[in-house]
Amino acid sequence: MSHIGQSYRVIVTDFLTDDLTPERQVLADLAEVVALGAIHEDQLLGRVEEADALIVYHVISITEKTIQRLRRCKLIVRGGVGFDNVDGPACRKRGIPLANVPDYGTEEVADTALAMMLSLARGVHLLNSRLRAGSGAWSYLQAAPVLRLRGRVLGVVGLGRIGTAMALRGKALGMEVWFYDPYKPDGYDKALGVRRVETLEELAQSAHVLSIHCPLTDETRRMIDGRIVRLMPRGSFLINTARGGIVAAEAVLEALADGHLAGAGLDVLEQEPPPEDEPLLRAWRDPNHPAHHRLIINPHSAFYSVEGLDDMRRKAAEACRRALLGLPLRNVVN
Repeated sequence: MSHIGQSYRVIVTDFLTDDLTPERQVLADLAEVVALGAIHEDQLLGRVEEADALIVYHVISITEKTIQRLRRCKLIVRGGVGFDNVDGPACRKRGIPLANVPDYGTEEVADTALAMMLSLARGVHLLNSRLRAGSGAWSYLQAAPVLRLRGRVLGVVGLGRIGTAMALRGKALGMEVWFYDPYKPDGYDKALGVRRVETLEELAQSAHVLSIHCPLTDETRRMIDGRIVRLMPRGSFLINTARGGIVAAEAVLEALADGHLAGAGLDVLEQEPPPEDEPLLRAWRDPNHPAHHRLIINPHSAFYSVEGLDDMRRKAAEACRRALLGLPLRNVVN
């Protein structure tokens, strides 16, 4: 049976607003593609009920109240790796598959985590920030002590695609790579030449740099709290390019304030964009606070490259195409 000319409707709920060239190139013969540019779920009311497929990004959350209004939706695809902003069980209850795009930005996120680690651990960010502000002497001693990375422990939390990519980058620098991931089958440590530890506590206690690469779940929410941060060696570094909710922001702030952490790099925050009165943001912007020169904050941008964004969009559209044509689905997460 030919589907050419059939007019399905694929709706991109958020993030994208105007140029839908990649999506339309994939779906042109099959579906109309519409972008709503929503910034809150309530803006979907009356606009998504007849969708045959939804592409959801990270700007909004989709809860049961929206999912139960979908009359003919064959797939919700999360344009990205994390899918914590879509109610998977509610989708399952309605018989709607929820899929993600796990393979579009692996290098980009790992490269950003590496960039943050090097910029912090080599003193690059600190010295640039302090010299620009006219603070202190024109001397490397402002960043002292800077410790050689070779032979030091890079602790990776979550050895999935991105965690593995980060582990390989750490190995290339001559670091000892340890990882904690209770869901990873045995043997990956042998295959990659890294060391597995059985507890997060053991990893934290040894890590010169702790880099977060796990999904946000009920189990991982605020997993990196004050207790874990305080287990890390004094003068160590924390990097989070996964999800903001995994790390307790107040614990990072306190540890930067008293020097327990020498630096932190956060691509993600619990609320995005963060409220202006967020204490971590206020400290980061305050020239008199230790966090001002020792904290890097990015706007959930680690996934981004021109090529990576195009990959993500095309793969999301291809997932919709498979669903509309009744083909076997890939990367279903619910």
